[in-house]
Amino acid sequence: MSITVEHDKRKREILEKSLDIFMEEGFEDTTFQKIAERCGITRTILYLYFKNKREIFNFSIKLFTDRIESSLKEIAANPNLSHGDRLAAIVERTIADCIANRRLLLVIHDYLGHVRTTGGNPDERVKRRTIRMKHLLAGILIDGQRAGEFGRFSIKASAELLYALIEAEIFRLTVLARDDGGSIPQGAKLMAEAFRAMAFVPHSSSAAAAAVASATVAATATASSAAASTAAASAAAASAPASAVAGAGGPLGSAATESPPASRSKEAAAARSREKGLRRGAATGRHA
Repeated sequence: MSITVEHDKRKREILEKSLDIFMEEGFEDTTFQKIAERCGITRTILYLYFKNKREIFNFSIKLFTDRIESSLKEIAANPNLSHGDRLAAIVERTIADCIANRRLLLVIHDYLGHVRTTGGNPDERVKRRTIRMKHLLAGILIDGQRAGEFGRFSIKASAELLYALIEAEIFRLTVLARDDGGSIPQGAKLMAEAFRAMAFVPHSSSAAAAAVASATVAATATASSAAASTAAASAAAASAPASAVAGAGGPLGSAATESPPASRSKEAAAARSREKGLRRGAATGRHA
């Protein structure tokens, strides 16, 4: 076995054991010495692999998130699931993993607090670990639109909304100490149904906005107020014209564009005609 392979194997073993210590002791109480003792090595040897406790913690979290990401990619690529079912399954699996690793989430929560008090930027650190999750959600939404399963809406805002559901559950676990899973997975399923419903209504119709709004209310009704407000804000953006909120390029940009003015005029005229027909029908029914 080459020296490089042996080094990488030992490094991974250290990370595995360090993750256990962080969950048992918390970030503040975990020391370099405790990690070295758990691994059966000296502090001097441990320094050959990592320069400090924070570096070990960051690599340990990366190891944890890589495992989750691998399982989610399998769901995203499952040809036996519709795009809506993939979205719901990803949210459900992520929340199940969060509940199973609640102690680790508490450690991460404490660590982010430590970063903030020492002048760091916890938001930036979280974004580094979650950007691929958002890209995964965005990719499914784009494929769903291209396949005709979903209607037209802002990909970026909708991916943020789905991610906000996951954030709501993490808030419950780490701040509210609730680990029952709540109705967040059901909320994700409702969101997927809303995306499908939007495929059958004109893009300029208020029904599209109503579909997202209805699903948002159901999805966030039991979420924490902080996370729910984030989801509600994302939903408002999701129901807005895609060109108004889409990001510039990349997988988080909108896969759809606004209908041209002429097309919107035709849709509006058709909607008015249908409305007049409904009114005449209603009037006839009353006089009958």
